Amino acid sequence: MSREKYVFNPNTLQYEKIHTSWKRSFLKIGGLISAILVCSLGLYLVAYTIIPTPKEMAMERELTQMEYQFSSFSSDFDKMAAKLNDLHDKDVEVHRVIFGIEPINNSIWEGGTGGSVDNNYLSNIKSSEEFIETTQNKLENLKYKLQLQENSLDTILFLAKQRERKLLSIPSIKPVREDKLKRNIRSMSGYGYRIHPVHKVKKFHKGIDFTAPRGTAIQATGNGKVKRVQNKRLGYGKNIIIDHGFGYTTLYAHLDEIDVKVGDIVTKGQKIGVIGSTGTSTAPHLHYEVRINGKQVNPIDYCMDGLTPEEYQELVHKASIENQSFDY
Repeated sequence: MSREKYVFNPNTLQYEKIHTSWKRSFLKIGGLISAILVCSLGLYLVAYTIIPTPKEMAMERELTQMEYQFSSFSSDFDKMAAKLNDLHDKDVEVHRVIFGIEPINNSIWEGGTGGSVDNNYLSNIKSSEEFIETTQNKLENLKYKLQLQENSLDTILFLAKQRERKLLSIPSIKPVREDKLKRNIRSMSGYGYRIHPVHKVKKFHKGIDFTAPRGTAIQATGNGKVKRVQNKRLGYGKNIIIDHGFGYTTLYAHLDEIDVKVGDIVTKGQKIGVIGSTGTSTAPHLHYEVRINGKQVNPIDYCMDGLTPEEYQELVHKASIENQSFDY
């Protein structure tokens, strides 16, 4: 049942029925629909631009977390770069002070791609591409310096091992243990001019004579390889020469027994024979020589084991006293 509308007519003093044309009704309905559409569109735009959807809220949270993590990554990159630079500074000191070689050239060290970037750079980045490029440059720079430092540490390790091998090879202990030496090294003939035991004239003595009872063990004074083993009727008698490398050789003469053969690898402190009085010798002792590039040097400079500075000075003094040698 349609609803009819009436309006009061003051001229006739009666309520008269309102007659609406179809055009008017259409326009009215069209206007109402348009108003509804406009309002709906406005509400949709407001909701779309101002009020985030649950999905947008989740994405916003994820984006915030990612920005925090990326900022943390950037900070970690800078901390790692700072620590790497500290390591580089120590590397320079090791190269210069310990090994006396040139460290990594600074122009090469700073020659990597990219560079240091401010921790707050995220706020200045305009696009994800720029962020990725900046981060990649920092990573490449770090990888470049890590590779340089790894190569440098490999060099240091090689030099350290070589230095260790050299220290173990260079003669540095007495060829006879001090507790086995006769009269606690009170009687010894040192390097230099000494009285010949047979001809009673001064001749240059090329080594040190350590007196000890016959059969006392003789030890290698450094790592090396047995170069020569001889058994002569005169001169050095039964003797051994050890090649220690780095230009150093040592000679052990007048032995009673020899426990090594040519080609044997020996280590510092290893027994190589026992004291005797073979060859041109007047009493049981060991004649010991140190040679550098084939030239004899004073062995007293290579007998430093187990001695305080005072004891070493006393040993040097005893070896310097002119007396009669036990051999020639």
